[in-house]
Amino acid sequence: MNYEISISNAANSIKPSGIRKYFDLTSQMKDAISLGIGEPDFITPEEIRNAGSAALSAGKTKYTSNCGYEPLKEAVSDYLNDRYKLKYNPDDEIVITVGASEAIDLAIRALVDPGDEVIIVEPCFVCYTALVSLTGGVPVSLTTRTEHDFMVQPEDLEAVITDKTKAIIFSYPSNPTGAIMTKEALEKLVPILEKHDIVIITDEIYSELYYSDEPYTSIANFPALYEKTIYISGFSKAYAMTGWRLGYLCANKTLTAAMAKIHQYLVMSAPTVAQYAAMVAIHNCYDKVLEMRAEYNERREFIVDRLNKMGLTCFEPKGAFYCFPSIRSTHMSSEEFCDKLLASKKVAVIPGNAFGDCGEGHIRISYAYSLDIINEAMERMEEFLKEL
Repeated sequence: MNYEISISNAANSIKPSGIRKYFDLTSQMKDAISLGIGEPDFITPEEIRNAGSAALSAGKTKYTSNCGYEPLKEAVSDYLNDRYKLKYNPDDEIVITVGASEAIDLAIRALVDPGDEVIIVEPCFVCYTALVSLTGGVPVSLTTRTEHDFMVQPEDLEAVITDKTKAIIFSYPSNPTGAIMTKEALEKLVPILEKHDIVIITDEIYSELYYSDEPYTSIANFPALYEKTIYISGFSKAYAMTGWRLGYLCANKTLTAAMAKIHQYLVMSAPTVAQYAAMVAIHNCYDKVLEMRAEYNERREFIVDRLNKMGLTCFEPKGAFYCFPSIRSTHMSSEEFCDKLLASKKVAVIPGNAFGDCGEGHIRISYAYSLDIINEAMERMEEFLKEL
């Protein structure tokens, strides 16, 4: 049997992740340093791990309700209200998901029919375009640029909206750029998004990793956009819980009901033990979030300074744990730069074009690694540039 002809056109049309290539290459290379994976180097805090162990010992191994363990939904509701002044009813406006990734998938599946256009703010996390394409939707790139600190400009947003536009996907703080949207920048987008029938999907998984002096503002904080926004976040980044696979989505109950139906058939419910552990994370471990954020901030300042001094111009990221320096001074493409750096100095970073065509001329570097590892990688990278 020719299995290649059995694969769907949708599956054939999506490209493999540009991140995975460098992960696989580095894993087979002795003494390589990878600054490519967006995963905290911290171990999940002990209190959270103990809560997971206690749940296992107590036999908490059955399904929860489809939309999540009720006390956890209540805790998420309280947390969002206390931290960001976002009010969601835990009874019918919150769904606990298998990571923020499932939440993104649910939002896109619930909204997009074949032919619908979905605006994707780029450079962006690698899954958005693929998930839109798998539904038969049409990804539409909304380019952001270094000269605007990778913030969406209102005239650019207006230019890509058509009568086929169904939704827009934001992700701030941004993976891969580390950019944020200031309150002032968001305010300029509100009249445009208010007048169009467009659902806003906002992926704010990095909201706790925020280094600006300005108070954090979500696009869901604007009353005119609140009802038409699907808010997505989770526990992976802030609490170093990537392997626990736990996220959540929040929206008005009509949108949530549609996403919950798909969730029921897709996964039944999120992992029970992880949900019990997340309760302790929310209630008892915010001090650990602050400690990890302080360390990320120290690394951020160090790596941006080193990159600028070695001639790779890098704007100051204000969120997440990534920087997105320009490598145009080397006159190499992003992939050529990354391939040669890995081959000659055993340092892995990710080509900017893995996050959309407008990322060409940049590389993504994660600073979710110790200062010792980052320093050694910067030493090798500086040697690489001098040898050029």
